[in-house]
Amino acid sequence: MKKCLFLLLFTALIACNGKEDKDKADKENRSELSAEPSKVTEVTVMELLPDDFEHEVVSNGRVAGRNRADLYFPSADAVISSVVARNGAGVRKGDALASLDTYKLEEELRQAKTQLAKAELELKDALIGQGYDPENTARIPDDVMKLARLRSGYTEADDRVSSVSRQIAESTIRAPFDGTVANVSAKAFNRPDPSKPVCTVVGGGMDVEFKILEGELAVVKPGDKVVVTPFSTAGVFNGRVAQINPVVDDDGLVTVTASVDGAAGLYDGMNVRVSVRKSLGQQLVVPKSAVVLRSGKQVVFTLSDDGGKALWNYVHTGLENMGNYSITDGLEPGAKVIISNNINLAHEAPVKVLK
Repeated sequence: MKKCLFLLLFTALIACNGKEDKDKADKENRSELSAEPSKVTEVTVMELLPDDFEHEVVSNGRVAGRNRADLYFPSADAVISSVVARNGAGVRKGDALASLDTYKLEEELRQAKTQLAKAELELKDALIGQGYDPENTARIPDDVMKLARLRSGYTEADDRVSSVSRQIAESTIRAPFDGTVANVSAKAFNRPDPSKPVCTVVGGGMDVEFKILEGELAVVKPGDKVVVTPFSTAGVFNGRVAQINPVVDDDGLVTVTASVDGAAGLYDGMNVRVSVRKSLGQQLVVPKSAVVLRSGKQVVFTLSDDGGKALWNYVHTGLENMGNYSITDGLEPGAKVIISNNINLAHEAPVKVLK
């Protein structure tokens, strides 16, 4: 019994000594970094007040044209007569981009129209022979007219004219929508390569595709604000999450597509940095510059009541974004937080506030 009582007393003594050692260590951390009284550090401060905190999910993505069309000639039998498309040029829907030589097709169309005229005469003779007026087709029964067209060759000739006319129209490639020309590969006086598009038209705004972790699906939703920053050029572009592909790949990633507003300056295939921002309501927020490490712990310096000293505060941070931390413990609203020149500050170090 005495042995058990001794063990309990010994354990309690060790616990008390451990707490005293921790408190002593914290005080020593403060005192070891005490500044010289004569050395005054100039600092800037901010008043800590609840603010709207934006959680941020950061990823890398690639720009893709919202509308993109690779355009091909329907046939490689003719020589390219002209190419007016130029890389980077803006085009309107219906603008001609390149054309094939249509001499042979125009000759075929002339012959087809001649054959159609002959078939039309045969059709009229057939109708007259059956007692119908060919100029008053409304009174001719449908089955009679259909049979007369077939026997006279009119149907076949008419189909031929339509087919050749369509081939001539398709010999000129036109822009399917407003956009920008890219990847022009065709050259005049050469036959087109069936394996390569003549050119590509990109238009209708820009989208950005990027991936997020499966665990971030609870945060990212359609309509969330997106900030896009290209790696290769200056500029920042705003947009919104447009759609989320409901499939998780083998790496635990989900593909997200964001539409970008005012995308002039973004190019199809460009690599960009994507930041998805979502408001999480009012929280105590400090800039990342306000948080420093002391002995592996997060510390924020605040201004003393008289405005002449820096006070050491252990804090716990919650969420973070590119520029800020949310503070969950260690500071109260209204505190004057030091946000600059705090790297070498110590507890109760003299400071001067710059306005």
